[in-house]
Amino acid sequence: MRPMFQFVAAGTLFVTAGAAIGAQAPAAAADSADPIKTMVAQLDLEKYKATIKGLTQFGDRRQGTKRNRDAVDWIEAQLRSYGCQNIERITYDYNPAPPAARAGGAGAPAAGAAGAAGRAGGAGRGGNAAQGGGRLWGVRTRTGVNSDSLKQPDPKIRAIDMEPTTPGQRQEVICMKVGSTHPDEMYIVGGHMDGHGWGEAANDDGSGSAIVMELARIFSDPKVQTDRSIRFALWNNEETGLNGARAYVDQRQSLQGKEMPAGSGKYPEPKWLGMIQHDMMLFDHGMPNADGTMPKEQRPEADVNVEFQMNSKMAQQSMMLAWAFHSANEKYATDYPVQVGPHMTNTDSGPFQDIVASISLRENERGSQIGAGWDPQWHQPTDVFTTYSDKDFRLGLNAAQTTLGAVAQLVGATIKK
Repeated sequence: MRPMFQFVAAGTLFVTAGAAIGAQAPAAAADSADPIKTMVAQLDLEKYKATIKGLTQFGDRRQGTKRNRDAVDWIEAQLRSYGCQNIERITYDYNPAPPAARAGGAGAPAAGAAGAAGRAGGAGRGGNAAQGGGRLWGVRTRTGVNSDSLKQPDPKIRAIDMEPTTPGQRQEVICMKVGSTHPDEMYIVGGHMDGHGWGEAANDDGSGSAIVMELARIFSDPKVQTDRSIRFALWNNEETGLNGARAYVDQRQSLQGKEMPAGSGKYPEPKWLGMIQHDMMLFDHGMPNADGTMPKEQRPEADVNVEFQMNSKMAQQSMMLAWAFHSANEKYATDYPVQVGPHMTNTDSGPFQDIVASISLRENERGSQIGAGWDPQWHQPTDVFTTYSDKDFRLGLNAAQTTLGAVAQLVGATIKK
């Protein structure tokens, strides 16, 4: 039975049937007795930074290169070291049309002086229209994808990123925390491990991938038990049009909830209850200054943007999932609040949005802010580990706290004594 939702009080969500999006476990007698708070406390800034740093050793991890394949191998080795269950690889082919045939397609650099307004608005939407809906506001600066190797001043990074992409087979790693009561139902937690732009893809999307890996580490502790399952997915080919996430949907959607082999109690692809994506988590320095420069420090009023797509078939369910994350943030995050928005776009939750409740977590609104130049590192040589301060990394850590708290509530997480 699909969960049914209702608001029963301002800011409070309950589920009237099925597994809860926003359902709350019985309140702990004291915070010290809250197992989810204990799990969230295991998130550590230095461990989070170290996972991002580990990903950046492979440069931008551009799909179709050896550095990308090496990063996939490294991710799998890390997940195995955590004890994550049911580690697999999704294999698919990516054979794009020649560049001339896909001019203006996904991943193509923005053209002309219009910059962000044209790229974020898009054909037919007008200069003030943002991707995913809504409007562009305030100061806008140029955005695009850097394709000039000479703009990378670090010769070591330039050398790592030198190999061009080639068509062919691609792989991405997934693993699972198997639920003890309802192993046939699960939430999907994702981030994309590929990048481009002649940097290290530290933020886009090392920061989101590291959240997924850190949550996999904590949930994989044998002492942690969950009623429902959790899938951890490190997507590939996001930058070329969400191809890795689309391949997963194509291969796995029809397998949901099927026991294989029959009578085994094993569900290779549990029924999807929700999809949570993490994409660019570090940089919320605010709007560009009037001269196009950016504030150097993370702004004190930075927040974690949780977005759903208001015109999707699952908009109501997705909105409820977003507000469940808002509630978990207030309980478990240490530094930055959640801002809920209705214009999710251009990330790996997109292929899921008409199938299951789907949200994305970001540093800024994707269409109206990142698309207007609020992150000058986006697809640029400056997206390297050393660009970011601990204040920046802490924003990503707060997103991890938010997701861990929300997902742990949704799957009924407990800790064995």
